[in-house]
Amino acid sequence: RERVRAMFYHAYEHYLESAFPYDELRPLTCDGQDTWGSFSLTLIDALDTLLILGNVSEFQRVVNVLQEGVDFDIDVNASVFETNIRVVGGLLSAHLLSKKAGVEVEVGWPCSGPLLRMAEEAARKLLPAFQTPTGMPYGTVNLLHGVNPGETPVTCTAGIGTFIVEFATLSHLTGDPVFEDVARKALKALWKNRSDIGLVGNHIDVLTAKWVAQDAGIGAGVDSYFEYLVKGAILLQDKELMSMFLEYNKAIKNYTKFDDWYLWVQMYKGTVSMPVFQSLEAYWPGLQSLIGDVDNAMRTFLNYYTVWKQFGGLPEFYNIPQGYTVDKREGYPLRPELIESAMYLYRATRDPTLLELGRDAVESIEKISKVDCGFATIKDLRDHRLDNRMESFFLAETVKYLYLLFDPDNFIHNDGSVFDVVLTPYGECVLNAGGYIFNTEAHPIDPAALHCCRKRKEEQWEVEDLMREFYSLKKNKKFTLKRAADHGEGESAKDPEDASSEKGGETRNSKKSSRSLLSCPSQSFNSKLAVLGQVFLENN
Repeated sequence: RERVRAMFYHAYEHYLESAFPYDELRPLTCDGQDTWGSFSLTLIDALDTLLILGNVSEFQRVVNVLQEGVDFDIDVNASVFETNIRVVGGLLSAHLLSKKAGVEVEVGWPCSGPLLRMAEEAARKLLPAFQTPTGMPYGTVNLLHGVNPGETPVTCTAGIGTFIVEFATLSHLTGDPVFEDVARKALKALWKNRSDIGLVGNHIDVLTAKWVAQDAGIGAGVDSYFEYLVKGAILLQDKELMSMFLEYNKAIKNYTKFDDWYLWVQMYKGTVSMPVFQSLEAYWPGLQSLIGDVDNAMRTFLNYYTVWKQFGGLPEFYNIPQGYTVDKREGYPLRPELIESAMYLYRATRDPTLLELGRDAVESIEKISKVDCGFATIKDLRDHRLDNRMESFFLAETVKYLYLLFDPDNFIHNDGSVFDVVLTPYGECVLNAGGYIFNTEAHPIDPAALHCCRKRKEEQWEVEDLMREFYSLKKNKKFTLKRAADHGEGESAKDPEDASSEKGGETRNSKKSSRSLLSCPSQSFNSKLAVLGQVFLENN
């Protein structure tokens, strides 16, 4: 654990000295470069890692730096996917951890705050990408002008299906449903366009919904779509998202799984197209552990660990039949996925093999990639040549998952035995009780926070009272189905006037009422429980 802490500070301090305010450190030349926009990305990505390591003073300093220095009104073409997972995810996580880090939060937190406003501003810059006929977003957006004319409509599956965690969190905290709505629409568009055998491909045209790359698998281009179905289901307690994932899981097992490896297959036929393991696929055992499939997860994890031991890292592509790297894909950019799976599986099993992988990772990274100015991407695992780049995910994910693997008492692993009670404008709220959901950039989201900012609590109670009243009426058989015959809606059609008129003490016959079936009279909330079970709220 202390070696991991030292790794973090070696990289972080050199980023601050040599690269800030650029996005990333170039560790071989000790300078910086902008890569995914121009957001001081490594600083945003590393922020919650600082708190996990216990450094509250630096967390507080960085929060102030980001508030003063980050501007999203810039003429930059940004990846919609990367900006969401790194910037929006990083800011949301830091916002929700602010109070724990001793930041003086404003009245109304966690339903308001400067980092939440920054996350919302960044997310709004991404919304134009979702304005397509299918609801699936473009892959790139200009932060000032929206989607460029002539922008390619071809986006990878993960670039369409990796928004629900951040966007639903934003919607729940801000009260604006637009973010969750676009994320759900995109998820469902992919689901609707799966093949007859239940698989999705790699790249799709977001204007026509035609699959451009038809390779189906669990790795690059697809990976976090599956991850977000599971994590979105847990975060939102959403059975529909989980059932979608479980259907995909059946198809993945039927067509792509061979001897605890997962291959790439043609999405319509199920025939093998690439017998290759990609390092990005190493998240899968961790995802399996989240749905309780621990035995299968361990078997697959051990396959992947044999590759790590062969090279001292995971090559981007590994040819399974040949047992060796694939040409031009021999690098290891210090990715976190295998360590992430080890962390999840260690929480589930306490198997010491998983700690050995962690120790191997620390030793490999220190021995091969450590340089004077940080840690460098490994360009080729065969001869240990290095590349002049340190991706921001090294501090956001790789170091974080390693630290959490070796720190069983970290607050992130809280089992609910301790928690904070926070007063919000909407009542008392429990936070920091554990159960954190990591986004795909390892930014932890506290699921309890999504229940802190629900407006119209009193209306919710009124609905419950009304439902109780309705069922007591039902028992006494005092309700009618008068309009069923008139409107051809079968037995389920009820007269909204009849349902709501009790308050006025009179029952009006539907035929005498000139008001349309779908309108709401201007009365109290009680009378707005209207047609076919739909609740009409004032802002609609």
